[in-house]
Amino acid sequence: MMEFARKTWRNVIAPTIRRPVDVQFGALCYRRVPDGISVLLVQSSRGRWLLPKGWPIDGMDGAETAMQEAWEEAGVREAQVEREPVGSYETTKRFDNGLEVPCVIHIYPAEVTRLSEDFPESDRREVLWTSLDDAIARADDPGIAEVLTTFRERFA
Repeated sequence: MMEFARKTWRNVIAPTIRRPVDVQFGALCYRRVPDGISVLLVQSSRGRWLLPKGWPIDGMDGAETAMQEAWEEAGVREAQVEREPVGSYETTKRFDNGLEVPCVIHIYPAEVTRLSEDFPESDRREVLWTSLDDAIARADDPGIAEVLTTFRERFA
């Protein structure tokens, strides 16, 4: 009887009361510099250093959405974006009203070829180009640091 109750909980009841996980797409914008790789970080409204990211956009796949967010949050006009994510991480999205939602963020590498200083969120965002090692140290989410570390291994 106890095994039946455990299976019922795990397979029937728990999935119906668990919150679904939301999804966002982000861009790991980078450029090659003489001493290695430089990575773009943006500062959030709460002062955290993050990668540009956002919610899915109708009619766009993950890579396209990531590039739209890179434009809006950091001024990335042109980049060679990879069609597959370099990695994903789980986090908790905190809204201004106090709501917290579990979220998985898929990160797409994008080698930047053109930037603009005038972009939709330029008045609200600080943009920083920094080394991979510094970006890993500054990342305010352990998941971002893990994705950056995985990305760094490509260039080792």
